[in-house]
Amino acid sequence: MTTAHAGPPGPDQAALSAAVEPGPEPTIVTCDACPVLCRIRAGKTGACDRYGNTGGRLTRLDPLTVLTRSPEAVRFAGADWTGNPIAARDVFVTAIGAGTTYPDYKPAPFIVGSEVDGVDMVTVVSEGVFSYCGLKVKIDTDRFLGQECAAVRAHGEAIGHITTAEYGSQMLSLGGVHHLTGGSKREGVVTCETLLALANGGAVELTVDGGATVLVQSGAAPVVDGVPEHRMRVGCGSATIGIFANQWLGHADEVIVVDDHITGVLSEHQAGKFLGLRPAGIRVRGRRSTPGRYFQVANPGQGWGGTDIAEPLSIIEKIDPKLAWPGLRLLMVSTTGEHAAWFVLDDALRPQPAGMPPAIAAAVARIGENCEPALCTVLFMAGAGGSLRAGATENPVLLTRSVQSGRARVTSGGAPVYVWPGGGITYMADVATMPADAFGSVPTPALVAPIEFTLPLADYAALGGHMERVRPVAELLADARPRGVVLPPGVSFPVL
Repeated sequence: MTTAHAGPPGPDQAALSAAVEPGPEPTIVTCDACPVLCRIRAGKTGACDRYGNTGGRLTRLDPLTVLTRSPEAVRFAGADWTGNPIAARDVFVTAIGAGTTYPDYKPAPFIVGSEVDGVDMVTVVSEGVFSYCGLKVKIDTDRFLGQECAAVRAHGEAIGHITTAEYGSQMLSLGGVHHLTGGSKREGVVTCETLLALANGGAVELTVDGGATVLVQSGAAPVVDGVPEHRMRVGCGSATIGIFANQWLGHADEVIVVDDHITGVLSEHQAGKFLGLRPAGIRVRGRRSTPGRYFQVANPGQGWGGTDIAEPLSIIEKIDPKLAWPGLRLLMVSTTGEHAAWFVLDDALRPQPAGMPPAIAAAVARIGENCEPALCTVLFMAGAGGSLRAGATENPVLLTRSVQSGRARVTSGGAPVYVWPGGGITYMADVATMPADAFGSVPTPALVAPIEFTLPLADYAALGGHMERVRPVAELLADARPRGVVLPPGVSFPVL
């Protein structure tokens, strides 16, 4: 993350104390940013550390964050800046540091007007307080993490569960209102702290009931039971045969690609038949699905191809003497190429370990070359269909309809989001595309996430927007003295 010109940081405790004029009775302010309603004494902060009492006024302590196209695009409140209206193409006001109005019985903290290509636009900015939120985590691994629906824990508390396996990745669902508010106080606190750490790019250790311990961090390789994962499999055993069969032709008589889901056997597989391979007569354990494709050859685990086996020959059920022959060359390999062994059948048709020929070693290396790096992906998911909409309009359903029709664009910290079809405003954002430390929390417990709605000014007026609160972007920049950041490389700027 590159910072353009950072505005002044939020005041520390000493600055807060100094900002309060002494008096016989210190002023106490009540924070209405969340339902906790902290009573904050002069020079102190609330329970979330996001708001403080500065001179008897409730103050959002973190600076407002705006996006710029490059570090030098804008000099915020600099000595040589004259207040010239900023091109809206180059600046986007995010909700990070903006504050909130939860529950939204008053307008959003900032409603910003700008002009883009001659069209008057409005961006409604608010830090949403979300109890109805969670994380969807994609972990690239073939290693067994746990059974589907098994509880996922942090510090011993259940904070989510395993969902489906998705072709080389394991999906986790973490958080949600039932874990945040439906269990014990400790469960809610641990859930909130874990979600916050992951959403802000931190590393968290999770344990799965009856399964593995995994270290998860957005954009980093998962670490399963202390072992870093390096490769995401190129495909299942059958797909691996389909990709590489031609490269084995003439160098191996049989190839078995070991995989927890679909183990492939080359000579039986359609790819082997297409190449005219002679049947090898090696039958693997498990349930035959279609020719050359076998399910359940072993149990899930940390071994070959995501199975529990360390010795690949253990999945061979029998060798047919009517079909097999002495000298038959057998390659056994995993779907990532991390495990590979070369055997030659002796006169008794028993597989004997042998030195791997260079051509086969090169083919195994090619499997690894085609595996993408294993990563963890963290998606924030929330429902913004409640009172948050009232901060934008007096008739909330019109905002929902505008979002669903595509007229109002939703962003999170300026980053693109996916809005789910159907009722409400349910959206997902990849935390890796957002500015650093975009999330906060409140002790209800709930996460605080930035959300912005951008739409034409005429549309905003038509849906009953708070027109009297619209402020020009140049005026806001001059008054708020924001910090400027750029989005991570490859992330599109929110204004085209």
